[in-house]
Amino acid sequence: MSHRSIHKIIPAKLINMGGHLLDQPLPYDGVEQIDPFLLIHHWNQPIEGGLRPQEAGVGPHPHRGFSPVTFIFKGDIQHRDSLGNNAIVEEGGTQWMHAGKGITHSERPSKVLAQNGGEHEFIQFWVNTPAKFKMEPAYYLPISKEDTPTIKKEKAEISVVTGEFENVKGPAKTYSPQTHLRINTEASAKLSLELESNFNTILYLLDGELLIDNKTVKDKDLVWFANDAANIEITSTKESRFIILSGEPINEEVVSYGPFVMNSQVEIMQAMRDSQMGKMGILIEDFNE
Repeated sequence: MSHRSIHKIIPAKLINMGGHLLDQPLPYDGVEQIDPFLLIHHWNQPIEGGLRPQEAGVGPHPHRGFSPVTFIFKGDIQHRDSLGNNAIVEEGGTQWMHAGKGITHSERPSKVLAQNGGEHEFIQFWVNTPAKFKMEPAYYLPISKEDTPTIKKEKAEISVVTGEFENVKGPAKTYSPQTHLRINTEASAKLSLELESNFNTILYLLDGELLIDNKTVKDKDLVWFANDAANIEITSTKESRFIILSGEPINEEVVSYGPFVMNSQVEIMQAMRDSQMGKMGILIEDFNE
């Protein structure tokens, strides 16, 4: 059986976000997006403890035109938004948000994690939305580890967050065809994954070591596959944690500015005006819950 080859391996680079260092494999030098995926941030820094939650994480900010998605690997994240949602998602869970025409949200550690401290690791990635759905109403879906269907294989576990994989359907709703997987393997696991050959497919390795297409993939490498077959062959040479994001290309112009992703500069200017006028909602956080 033929299998997908690797188009490119992109090592994540350390970037400074508001005084915090995190790993960013996308965008990368000369690679603005791998349609429909726009950005991947990998955060892995412990919370010191002795904090109030309002002193940690990211305070209220707006979004429009895409889905910011967060996979939590260690610790937790508390999401609050202008629609009235308030949820804590813990290790193994996913914060799924479609910004649509506009939403204001915050992302912070829970009060317990902020006070007591502890490990804190997550990946946030941005998925573009087709133009015809960019102004849909926003929605938010917290998905716990227990609510994420998992396929158990020899020496591997595959959690399906979106799309359909091996007759298992993920709970998150997407606006273009996609499959998102979270995978844990023991050393010497062998996987054969069938994904749509016309979908752009990327793999990001949090830690461990993989052998793919006769190439060694190391910690914090992003693998960008060629669209030359449906089957992906993976051997884990060490215990490994990785994600796979696979999506049908949208093939539309992308114009972004900060937290807004639209199709033209005019739409970006409108998004900025709408945000300033409060049309993306107001979030006043209550830390006395």
